[in-house]
Parts: sequence; structure tokens; C-alpha cells
Amino acid sequence: MVERPRSPREAPSAPDTAEQAEAFRRATVGAIRALGGRPDASVSFHAGNMPPGPLDQDTPIRLSQLSRHPTDEETTRLRGAADTEALKLRHHDVDLHREHQPEEAVARSVYDALEQARIEAVGSRYMQGVAANLEQKLEQELRDAGVPHMTSRDQLSTPMALGLLAREKLSGRPAPAMMRSLLEDWGRSLPDAALKALDEMALAQNDQVAYTRAARHLMAACSLVEAEEERPENDENGEDDAPVPDDAGDEEPPPQTEEQPPSPESEEEEAGPEPQLMDSMGESGSPDDASEAEGDDPEGTSEPSGPTNGRDAAPGDTARGYHAYTTQFDEEVAAEDLCDEDELARLRQQLDLQLANLTGVIARLANRLQRKLLAQQTRAWNFDLEEGILDAGRLSRIVVNPMLSLSYKQEQETDFRDTVVTLLIDNSGSMRGRPISVAAMCGDILARTLERCGVKVEILGFTTRAWKGGQSREKWTADGKPANPGRLNDLRHIIYKAADTPLRRSKRNLGLMLREGLLKENIDGEALLWAARRLRARPEQRRILMVISDGAPVDDSTLSANPSSYLEDHLREVISSIENRSEVELVAIGIGHDVTRYYKRAVTITDAEELGGTMMKKLSELFDETGGKRRSRAA
Repeated sequence: MVERPRSPREAPSAPDTAEQAEAFRRATVGAIRALGGRPDASVSFHAGNMPPGPLDQDTPIRLSQLSRHPTDEETTRLRGAADTEALKLRHHDVDLHREHQPEEAVARSVYDALEQARIEAVGSRYMQGVAANLEQKLEQELRDAGVPHMTSRDQLSTPMALGLLAREKLSGRPAPAMMRSLLEDWGRSLPDAALKALDEMALAQNDQVAYTRAARHLMAACSLVEAEEERPENDENGEDDAPVPDDAGDEEPPPQTEEQPPSPESEEEEAGPEPQLMDSMGESGSPDDASEAEGDDPEGTSEPSGPTNGRDAAPGDTARGYHAYTTQFDEEVAAEDLCDEDELARLRQQLDLQLANLTGVIARLANRLQRKLLAQQTRAWNFDLEEGILDAGRLSRIVVNPMLSLSYKQEQETDFRDTVVTLLIDNSGSMRGRPISVAAMCGDILARTLERCGVKVEILGFTTRAWKGGQSREKWTADGKPANPGRLNDLRHIIYKAADTPLRRSKRNLGLMLREGLLKENIDGEALLWAARRLRARPEQRRILMVISDGAPVDDSTLSANPSSYLEDHLREVISSIENRSEVELVAIGIGHDVTRYYKRAVTITDAEELGGTMMKKLSELFDETGGKRRSRAA
């Protein structure tokens, strides 16, 4: 394996000139191809913060473009990102990773974090320069995530904590000092099965297949995936074999069925550790959760019984029982109320600079859409009116006879213009960087294009007010952590542009999406309900709701105290209600994650750069359908 010829002490300083910056980029591309063993690897540089490529997709490598006068921090971040992508090329099998990827969003994030820890540990084992770059990159990411300000392990997300514990175990290098105490608390909260799985992962780190199996053991021990999926792999554990009749051909099962009464005790032993683990990690209720998981309710709570009462509810069973623990701290706020005018202007300027190259491409696509929409309109006028637009074609009559009154005309209303489009943008932390920048600019150009055609446009965003639950979770904790609390976070629904507000008055608001600290967690189901309610209150006959998201709903606070599919089940129920029992036309665009499993009318893109063209294409298809229906009625 070829290591790039540098160490942290020998690392070049930030380039001072354009020529040096270009040489630095060429050296970075060469190092990626050599280290990754892929001479033909596609590497490109783009303005803004580029998020790392997804582990379940083989996409071209995209790195952040250095500024004109880059700082040492910029070059350090770029080297770390380049090394990460190179090691992924050499040590990661995308198809294998995708094959074993869990469905639940939190489990998927943990699964990705564990695999990323393996890639970096294996790839940097014998290369001190690469190890130092990855270490510096990790420290920068932790600072960006606000780790130095965290005082409790509850504030540390599950994917980050388990990924760092795995990194420490696999590489033998201690975690950064800023979070060592938090990570030690997390390690002490894990059960013996999870610690054993970490040891198993360390032994299997050179084999992705064996490592994936061990990673699923860890997630099962942490109640993130079903433990039953892993029992066939634990044949050496006699205790696990007893309650699971895997050997259908043996003569032992009949005696076991006759001696069935003792089995509830073994079920209690299996069900007990899961709630205790979640409680020890500070993410669940009291120890009474163990009895609640079996169906008992010692406190006599009024929560609905059945599949929704307990963390072991089957996927799909929690949708109709969805509720919020409290809506006291939710907010619906205009974008201009979240920061002052000077900051909005600065953020808007930053957005324009980041997407200078992209604007021309999207504008051309928008012009095509505009021409198509205007061509579909059947324009008709009423003449000889007392008010309206002056009819210039009949001014000659006034010249001939000045006693005649002026003639006015007015354009008739068309079905096409009686349309409103709402753009609902996911403002979660996973959209940070290029995806949210492109989404903001595409919303700007889309609104400008449709306004020219007389179509009203509304731009909304959704996130939460805090990480890890905020005031809702604090209230739940103060109330004694009652069972089945429902949604445990404070919603923040943002209005960037109202349908009746011209774009020229709300253009700056879109820059707010780039504000540091705005993007947090995402609860999609309630955001869809909110956007659909606003649409139903509109007077237009046709209502279109376009959703831009990069994955399933994720809120660690809610998912830690409810069934793992709680938010996802509610999202599916909301989508089904809108698509089948509402006049709102729903279309979704997924960035990097497959949203077709949720929405009937959806498309998934692998690169944020494709967003503008995809938006214009989907809207064009919708309006083509309208034109076809209108023509068929006329015939």
C-alpha cells in the first residue's frame, strides 16, 4: 500500500497562491488514487462544505474547494477528508455493506459509524501520517458537533458514541481528550454482551463479512436490531440455544414443548437486559420498563395497550397511536424572526457565492420549464371593459373621435394559474453542507420561475429546536419518565416564504439554511401534516406538495423511549393519508437515500448537484398531466 509522502510535522502549510493551490489539489488527487488503489478514481472539488460520500453507494469523490487564501485548518480538513475517501476505496465493499444494512434510521447510522471506524482503523494502522490526519479531522468534527460543551453522556448521540468506542477498540488509540470522560461513561453503561461484541469486532476488523456480523451483535445487544436475527450465529452459547428450537430434525424439541412452563422465566431473562441497557444509557425510563415490555403496567398508566405499549412493538403497529408528549415548546416561526437582518444578508451572500457555478445550469432548466408552462396556458381576454389594462389596439378610435371613452381589457382566469406549490425542505443535520445549499438555491429559482407563470409558491423547512429532546425531554424527566411518552422533542417549523409573499421580499430568508446550529433532527410525519394543512387552507384548486429529504425521520430522544419504528410508522401513515384521502398532490425527492419506499411518486438522486434538474423535471411531469387532462376535457 502506498502512503502519501508526508507526516504531520512535514505537512505543507496552506498554499498562498492560485498556482500553489492547484498543485496542492493535484497532489491530493494523486494521493487518493495511489492510497485507494484506484488510478481511475473520479475526484472533483466543489465550493462549500462537502459531506462524506455515503457508505452504501459507490459515488464519485467530491471534496471541498480551497478558498483563494486557504488557512491551515482548511488544508488539514481537506487532507483528512481525502484520506477517508481513499481508505474507503481500498477497504470497503459497497455491495456487502448495503446487503446487511438495517432498515431503521438509527440502526443504519450506527451501522455506518461502525464500518467507518473499521475502514479508518485498518487503513491507518501502518501509516502514521494518515493516522494523524484522521485524528485531526475527528477533532474538528467533534468541535463542530459541540462536544466540548457537552456535560452528560445523554447529549452524545448513539451513532457517534458507538462509533468512537469501536474506533478506540479497533485502533488501540485513545479518544480525543475533549470527550474521553463522556466516552468512558458510555462504555460503563454497556452490558457484557456489547463489550464482548466490541472485542469480537476488533478481532474481525480485517474481514468485512465477519466484522459486519460482529457489528450486528453489538447493535442487538444495544436493542437497535432484533436479536433473533443473530441467534443462529451464537451456537456456542448454550443459554441462547435453549429457547430457540432451530433444530427441527432433532428428537429434543418434543420434550421441550412438554416442559414449556419454565419458558417465561427465560423470556424474562432475554427481555430484561434491553430496557435496563437503555435506562443505563440515560435514554429510557425507569427500571419498570422490563415489566412493561412484557405487557404489565404497574403504574396504571392510561397509555393504549396492545402493540403500541412497549418497545418491542412490531413495525407498523405504532402509527395510529402516535402522539406528542407535549406541544408546549413547539414553534412555527418566520425565517426573519430567527436572526437579524444583517446576518440574513450575510448568509444570503454566502449562499450566492457557494452556488455561483450552479446557478446558470438551474436557470437554464428553469427557463425551459417556464416556456413549457406558458405554452400550456390558454390565454383569453375580455374587451371593452370600464377598467383593467388599457387596450392599445383600440386607441385609434380615440384619435378619430375624442368623445369616445378609453377601452380596457382583462385577461381571463385559467385553470393553470389556479395552482399553488409548497416546497418542504428537510432541515436536519444530515443535510448540512452541499445538500442544504443546493436545496436553498433550487427553492429560490423554482419560486422565481413559477411566479413568472402566475403560480404561487411556498417554501417551508422543518427541524427541531434542540438535540436530544430539549425542553420536552426535560419535562418528561421531571414528570418521572412515564412509559410510552410519544414524541420527545421540540418541533421547529420554519416559513421561509409564504405563498402570498413575493420572492423579492423573502429572498434573503433562504440564506438562513446556512446558519450554523440551525440544522438538527427531523420528524417528517408532523412536518408533512403541517405543510398539508397550510395547503388545504389555500383557495387554489390545485395543490402540490414537494418534499426534499435525505432519509428517514430521526430523533434520538423519541426513539430511545418508544418503539424503534415509531417515527417511521407515523410517516408512512401520514403519507398514505395525504396520497389516498387528500386533494394534495405529493411528490418527494430523496438525496442519497431511497424515498420510494415511502412515497408513491418519488425519485432518488445520489448527488445534490442533480437536485435542480430533478425538481424541474418532476414539476414539468405534473403540469404535463394537467395539460393532458385539460385537453381531453376540451375534446
